[in-house]
Amino acid sequence: MGNQVEKLTHLNYAEVPTSDPNGFDPGDEGPRIGVSYIFSNDDDDQDDNLDRFSTDKHRTDHEEKPFDPEDELACAVYYREECAYEMNAGSATQSAESLLNKCRPGDLLEFLATGQYPHWAVYVGDFQVVHMHRAEIKNNFLTDVSQGKKGRIVNGLYRYRALPPEVIVRNALDHVGSRDRELYWRNSECFAAWCRFGKREFKIGGEIRIGKQPYRLKLLFSEKKSHVLEFQSLEDVIMEKRRNDQIGKDAVMQELANHLNTAHENKEEHFVN
Repeated sequence: MGNQVEKLTHLNYAEVPTSDPNGFDPGDEGPRIGVSYIFSNDDDDQDDNLDRFSTDKHRTDHEEKPFDPEDELACAVYYREECAYEMNAGSATQSAESLLNKCRPGDLLEFLATGQYPHWAVYVGDFQVVHMHRAEIKNNFLTDVSQGKKGRIVNGLYRYRALPPEVIVRNALDHVGSRDRELYWRNSECFAAWCRFGKREFKIGGEIRIGKQPYRLKLLFSEKKSHVLEFQSLEDVIMEKRRNDQIGKDAVMQELANHLNTAHENKEEHFVN
């Protein structure tokens, strides 16, 4: 894949070409064209069984596909030249019971399972978390929300300054019961991160899309292989990042390889014609 990966543009979502006045790839014959991504919700990450906690069958289903740290894709998000988010693949995870011994009010938690979107929650104390699930903000026990998955504290992934713990908890609790059209977030990660950092960029439509693409998502496959995507908003970056988390590193690499082959064939056909 080599350096060609750096020039790839995803075509998985509905796309609207937009000219990037600052984008120029020396390997191409013209200005680089950015892509505006139109996303749908990622269905709030969890299974339908969240409201029917702790059945033996449900726990068994999750144990059949435990989180595989080898298939986690490291990445970083930049706003212009400033790093806003960084995740190193394979960070340690723990059982929900172990997390309870370490959580402090205001902490962000991420629960992981192979083939599923990561599920984020805000720890509010007394063994409970507030989280977004199936288009509703809920307050549940941490061990119930984990659904048998392992998790980790992820306070440091985003590089923004955190609000005081009492404000984070209040942000979360104030929205318990909100649902459907009352919601301002596309998924559990956006909601949890907003509670901790208070930035409007995590909300739906929190940034005006005016053609420029100041955000870059850098996917790190290895020390020598990486791939950069450009986006108009943090909301869009998060949707793509979570999609990659859900399908896994191997699937993302296969997507890139398939697209590179297709792009190469189309380029050859263009010159032949």
